[in-house]
Parts: sequence; structure tokens; C-alpha cells
Amino acid sequence: MLTGGPLDVLTGDYLAELTMLILGRDRMKDPNRGYARTFLRQLEESLGLAVERGVKIVTNAGGLNPAGLADALRELAGRLGLDVAVAHVEGDDLLTRASEFGFDGVLTANAYLGAWGIAECLHAGADVVVTGRVTDASLVVGPAAAHFGWAREDYDALAGAVVAGHVVECGAQATGGNYAFFAELDDLDHPGFPIAEIHADGSSVITKHPGTGGAVTVETVTAQLLYEIGGPAYLGPDVTSRFETITLADDGPDRVRISGVRGAPPPATLKVCLNTLDGFRNSSTFVLCGLDIERKADLARRQLERAVGTDGITWTLARTDHPDADTEETASALLHVTIMTPDLGVAKAFSRACVELALASYPGFTLTAPPSDGSPVGVYRPEYVDQSAVEHVAVLPNGERRRIAPPSAMNDSFRAQDALNESFMAVPTRRVPLGVVAGARSGDKGGDANLGVWARKEEAYAWLAHELTVERLRQLLPEAKVLEIERHVLPNLRALNFVIHGLLGQGVAASTRFDPQAKALGEWLRSRYVDVPEVLL
Repeated sequence: MLTGGPLDVLTGDYLAELTMLILGRDRMKDPNRGYARTFLRQLEESLGLAVERGVKIVTNAGGLNPAGLADALRELAGRLGLDVAVAHVEGDDLLTRASEFGFDGVLTANAYLGAWGIAECLHAGADVVVTGRVTDASLVVGPAAAHFGWAREDYDALAGAVVAGHVVECGAQATGGNYAFFAELDDLDHPGFPIAEIHADGSSVITKHPGTGGAVTVETVTAQLLYEIGGPAYLGPDVTSRFETITLADDGPDRVRISGVRGAPPPATLKVCLNTLDGFRNSSTFVLCGLDIERKADLARRQLERAVGTDGITWTLARTDHPDADTEETASALLHVTIMTPDLGVAKAFSRACVELALASYPGFTLTAPPSDGSPVGVYRPEYVDQSAVEHVAVLPNGERRRIAPPSAMNDSFRAQDALNESFMAVPTRRVPLGVVAGARSGDKGGDANLGVWARKEEAYAWLAHELTVERLRQLLPEAKVLEIERHVLPNLRALNFVIHGLLGQGVAASTRFDPQAKALGEWLRSRYVDVPEVLL
């Protein structure tokens, strides 16, 4: 990113919900930790180049200890002989006030701050700004607000920058990574990272450095816009961005223009990421080869449960076997078992029990790998606190502390757009995978799965919106049959977005699902066969 062409600000997003749990455990071992140490290693090689080229760096790698990372950066700059002004943003960490908010017993408690602390640091001349838990898009909104001098009430401009930030926050996912139609891209071996060229009105162009792999197209940007969102009202600490107002347009090779985004006052509350330790987990996978797969699985279940009991045990039989297979692997099914327990001793006993079956169970007994001693289970959940209850502070390069006031206007009343109920006349159809006419991208938000689906052609959107109702989704994805599902329509993106509540249990760190972050859920949906009008094929 630093050598590929002109750049004003380099952003780095290091904080997934799972990362906060990992950093929390890291901080338990050493209070001076709690930040992303990989960022420091990266700057060993790149900080001098950034200074030489006048590129500012804004990152949330501070995690649970932004002040500690800021100090480490100053030490690094001194060791490298560089004059670097380092600032940081703090106030998101609510752990010491957890009981005040009713968050007793948590490992981490971090509010999602907005962009104005970052902007304040940049106004004060910072070359590097380190934050803790801010919204991902704030890493882009803060520099844009500082550069253009936006006011707190410039909601349309702020919303436009939020959308740009949402597109670039996951790196190569905007340039062909995890893209449903990857086979259409010529060079995906090493996709370039995206660049957002932001304008004074908040509109932007998404592009990438010349000569890098991947592609920037309306569809690669659409895919990323649908990633891990909820309804059309995208709530943030500084602005509510109306995703149903986004307009995308081709702006030349590897250039997509984003315009028309409208914003509204933010909600009166901030989202808080809570992580709690909740016992231990262990798992193993039995290989079942050849004949009598179901009976072999049943024997393994009975034997293991006799040894360790049934509490906290989850079984999944994956029928990956084929009859009359010409390789041992394709003749085999996989029996996955996971235990969740408050007792580390039970988690360790589970390992011993699995191994002890080796000479006393079904024929051909083998495991894919030796079981471990077990690992701690982390549970994520979101909560909300009033914006005014959080001390958002910018710590400037000279050490001065400036408190960032909460928004002056807030609004918690947002109406979801009505679902489309267009009728579709009976026409000749052909049974094909949904992915022939639609793309998808999916991911996780705690225990919920997000699934965005878009029509490739304008004329296919009416059919998609008519066909893919909540009930139809339940039929296509039986795992979601009894779960609560929200459906949101985004006609401007030719898209539907579904939130499937509870599909991932208590979140990625505690989930026993085969795909604990629902990353492949969209590809499963695209592989399901549906009756598509022939005129759309």
C-alpha cells in the first residue's frame, strides 16, 4: 500500500469480536499486553517508509491497551531514529465500570466509539493514531472528517464516509477476495487492497493500486456492502447511514463510484462488545470407513458417552463417504464430537476417553488428529449504554487529553423498509443452482448469521425478491428452520439481507457448528437448486 502509489492515510482494522476475547486472555497473562503485537512487527519495516512519504497511519490495533501500544510505537520510532508524533484514543474500555452497567463477570467490555477522537488527534498533528474499540468505519471517517473539516451534523457526508469505510475495512474482500464469481476474475492469486478516494461531499471512488491482482467492480463492492450488516439503517456512533440510498456506478477500470448516501442522527446508545469466559471445550473427529457407517457412529457415541457422560456433548455425522469408492478417503465419513464443560478435568478426560477406544471400538477406528487437553470457551454478547455515559478521550501527541462530547442530536426511531411483494407471472422455468443468477456473502455477528444476496441483473431482482422469502430461505437452509429470521430489502443494490438469529449459538468461540462464523453460508445457499425463469438465464 505504501509503495504502490499516492496515499494520504493508511488504515488498519485488527479487531474482530473474537480478537477482543484473544486480547482479553492475553491481558490476563500480562497487564502490559492487550494490543495487536503483529502491528508493531509490521511497522518495524514500514514506519520509516510511511514517514518518508508523508502517509499518516490510523489503526485500532490498540485493542484493550491503546496507551500501551502508543508507548511501544514511540519506543520503536526512537530505535529507528524517526521523528513520529503518536496519539491515541481511549475511553472505550468499560471493564473497571462493568458493575455500574450490570456487566458483572465479564473478561472484556468495550464500547464502539466513533470517529471524532481520531479527527481530534489528526488535527493536533499526529502521524500515527492508535485506538481501541472504535467502529471499523471510523478509521476512515475520522481522517475524512479531519481533512474536509466536517461538522458533527454533516450527516450525509459522514454517512458517505461510513459506506466507504465499510467497503475497505475487510481489505481484499472488496477486490475479489471471497467473491461469489471469483472464477470470472483474471488475476486473483494476490489481490490488491482497496483504496477509498473520498470527496468533500462524502462520495467516494473505490479503487486499488495499478498492477495489483483482483478487481474492483460494482459487484465486488456490492458483495462487501452486504457483509455483516442488518437492516437498511446502519447504526453508528456518529451517524445513521441509510444503505438503501447508496448508488454504485462504474467509473472506469477497477473504479467504482459511491454516491447519494444519506445520513441521519445517530442513536442515543453505543453498542458494547462483551466477552465472558464460560468453561472449557474439547473436540475430536472419528473416521468411519466403508460399510455400516451409521452403526459404527452409534457404537462410538455409546462408548464415549459411557465414559464421559452426555452433558455438554454435541455430535455431527458428516456423510462424506461414497459407495464403491476408489480411495480410502472418499470411502470415509467423519463423526465430529465436541464437549463443553465447566470442568477442565472433564475436558482432559474426554481426550483420554477418545484415545482409549482405539483398540476397543468399531473396525478401522482412527482419529483425524490426537485430541488436545481442551481450551477455554469465550462467549460474546452485545449490550448497549447511553452515549453520554462513555468518556471518549483523544490523547494528543503532547499528552494533552481532550474529551469528545457525545452527539448533540440523536434519534432512535428508524423504520425498516417494507418488503417487496411483487407478483410474478407463471413463466417457463429451469431448475438450476441459485448461484447462476445471484451472488451472496455471509458472516457472523455474535451468535447471529448475516446473509446478503444480490441479483446479477436488474431484471432478476424482482424475481429474487419474490422468490427468496423468509419461508423459502428456511426450506433452502433447513438448519434455520426454527430460528428467527429478519429479511431486509435493498433495491438500490438489487439485494436482500437476512439476519438469522441464533444459528451460531453463543458466537464463534463457543459455537460447535461446522462453519462457526457462517462464512460459507452464502455459498451453500447459492448451491441450492431453485426454479428460475428461463428468460433470466
